[in-house]
Amino acid sequence: MPFGHCTATLRPMSGQITVSVNGETRHMPQGATVAALLSAIGLDTRKVAVERNEEIVPRSTYATLALTEGDTLEIVHFIGGG
Repeated sequence: MPFGHCTATLRPMSGQITVSVNGETRHMPQGATVAALLSAIGLDTRKVAVERNEEIVPRSTYATLALTEGDTLEIVHFIGGG
């Protein structure tokens, strides 16, 4: 194999899953919840709406709903003003 040629593919570390958040790939620890994802992004759970695989996620389940490999999430952040 010539120098500089790499056949390795980029994969998340063992124990991690890959999810899509607003069209961007993110790696999260296996078992991470919606609340953990929001915290990692720096969003307040009280000021967002989350859709997972085209279904609205009830805010009351953010802390218990575990993400799974390949989930597609859309997050809308509410901004106050006046």
